Amino acid sequence: MSRGTAGTGGTMDAANQVTKAQDAPRARQDAPRARKGAPRAREITPRGIALGAAITVVFIAANVYMGLKTGMTFSSSIPAAMISMGCLRLLGGSSILENNIVQTQASAAGTLCNVILILPGLVLIGHWHGFPFWQTSAVCALGGLLGVAFSIPLRRALVTRAGLPYPEGVAAAEVLRTGEGEAGAKGLRDLLGAAAGAGAIGLATTGFRLLAEGMHGTLAAGSAVFRLGTGFSLALVGVGYLVGIGACLALLTGVAIAWGVAVPLLTALGQGEGASPSEMAEAVWSGQVRLIGAGIIAVGGLWTVGSLARPILGSIATALASVRTSGSRLPGPDHPRAERDLPITWVGAAVLALTLPLAWLFAGFASGAELGGGLYGLVAAATVFAVLFGFLMAATCGYLAGLLGSSSSPISGIGILTAMAAAVLLPLLVGRSAGPEGDRFVIAMALLVAAVIVTMASIANDNLQDLKTGQLVDATPWRQQVVLLIGVAVGAAVIGPLLSLLYEAYGFVGALPREGMEAANAMPAPQAALTSQIAGGIVHGTLPWTMVLIGAGLGAVLVAVEAWLRRRDLTFPALTVGIGMYLPLSVEMTIAVGGVLGWLAERTIRARAAAQGDDAGAATETARRRGVLLASGFLVGESFVGVILAVADTLAGRSASLALVGPGFAPYATWLGAAVFGCGLAVFYRLTARADPDEAAA
Repeated sequence: MSRGTAGTGGTMDAANQVTKAQDAPRARQDAPRARKGAPRAREITPRGIALGAAITVVFIAANVYMGLKTGMTFSSSIPAAMISMGCLRLLGGSSILENNIVQTQASAAGTLCNVILILPGLVLIGHWHGFPFWQTSAVCALGGLLGVAFSIPLRRALVTRAGLPYPEGVAAAEVLRTGEGEAGAKGLRDLLGAAAGAGAIGLATTGFRLLAEGMHGTLAAGSAVFRLGTGFSLALVGVGYLVGIGACLALLTGVAIAWGVAVPLLTALGQGEGASPSEMAEAVWSGQVRLIGAGIIAVGGLWTVGSLARPILGSIATALASVRTSGSRLPGPDHPRAERDLPITWVGAAVLALTLPLAWLFAGFASGAELGGGLYGLVAAATVFAVLFGFLMAATCGYLAGLLGSSSSPISGIGILTAMAAAVLLPLLVGRSAGPEGDRFVIAMALLVAAVIVTMASIANDNLQDLKTGQLVDATPWRQQVVLLIGVAVGAAVIGPLLSLLYEAYGFVGALPREGMEAANAMPAPQAALTSQIAGGIVHGTLPWTMVLIGAGLGAVLVAVEAWLRRRDLTFPALTVGIGMYLPLSVEMTIAVGGVLGWLAERTIRARAAAQGDDAGAATETARRRGVLLASGFLVGESFVGVILAVADTLAGRSASLALVGPGFAPYATWLGAAVFGCGLAVFYRLTARADPDEAAA
């Protein structure tokens, strides 16, 4: 899941948990606060661009690490805004518009990283033996730039005219408005303090090996096998806090179906191979049960796209109609400043121009496949499919982001559906002319096309939230669009080296770069592993369709439940149930702890406010904002330490280069880890269960 992916895309976005758009007065959403005639502060500044680039690199490092480890990323908008406000305040002369530009640029970090949902699959299937810089950067840059381009004509339709609430965009605007001055400095201290604490624990765990990463056990009832366990990661607790109790309950539902029903039932029926019950359970889960989750995700994604068909088509028609009133130059002073997009003619020309390097990327990727004359047809078909399907998915995700928030966008479903469609269609074009490695090439090509489309959809999904934030703080759209392009360029330049660094240091489960590496330290890359497993099963004809169809049936039931609960203003995303079936058990349980902790903290705040006669809503919002910053700090601190340790292991040429103890210390590390984790939870709960009196008064 994420910001795209969080609950549903690989990206989890924090902002929708800060405040609900429907709670804000409509005038506050739609009316800028700038006074007429007041001098406007500068928006794009050299120091803002430099700071935005630095924050982008930091959060991309954190997101790539966390995404490969857990399959989830987090939003960088709010923590980036707080860091910007704190840093620029030290320099003096900052404004809400300059801070908005910084967070707009840095938000690309939490979104462009959704490429890790697909791209590591090329290594897992053996087509790549690392991450070639130019090809990896091209996937990110071309997908990202096309995503920005697609979001520009959609802005008028989806942000200005559709009347969508955009809960995360509104939340980010509220943070920018209320976080200036001393509040901004406090927010920065909270974030950095949480990052330091989580980083220290991460160093003691992953680096020194003094603390265990978690604990788990296997129970056997006859021939049925059950598994229990949890992790000790504060970063995952932060993820759970950010996505909220609704998504966490959906995750736990997936856990219950997978480990409480499916794995015990299949092992009781004699499925799975292994010398021990634990190995049998792992084999059944990885080979069959995860595909049930994939079926749920596929149905959830199709339902989302289908249910939005009419409003999406209407929004696209509105966007195309605006072309008749747009000029071919940047709008001048006579044009309303809040409607000054990059000219639509420039955007159209840019999309056409970007199809050329996109075709070059596909052609270079397929050049060694011995396709002969079929190469040109394959490249043309892949390019047209990527652009057209990518635009459709960008519009779908953008509409859903405005309606429910980025966390509800079906990025995971889009990745799986795209890979499945490509794996079905590509053999029709390629046939058996791809040489002895033909099947692997077809799988790899399907993953590459899916990676480009996922990047397009994720970036457009995120950009529309940023443009809503800009509308609320009276920013100029074309300036935001320019810095979004800069953010994509910076992100595309650093993602490839980061992926290579982490792969060389840790490896992936099932793909270790060197002999002698510790498989226990390998990164799961769960979403990429599942997508490549599905694409490979389709091409080879070995996919257990029974499991996928069972998942599809469950998905239909869960979608009906989701729709029923949504009419009662309750959140229970069906896609997240599917994700709960294929993420590692220790990851899911730790995330659930964070969601439950946030729910308990909110109840405590409301009860205390009611007892004291205070405004419960204001107290909850203030505490929630602080919790978002603490949770984001956990993610940044632990992830950044993981990247630093990867550098140390790479330089040393071996895993666990900083370990202070050997395997015999493991039992003590487990109990020490549990004790430290418990203390961390207690401190986090105490801080999030009360509002800062000064901030609440403000």
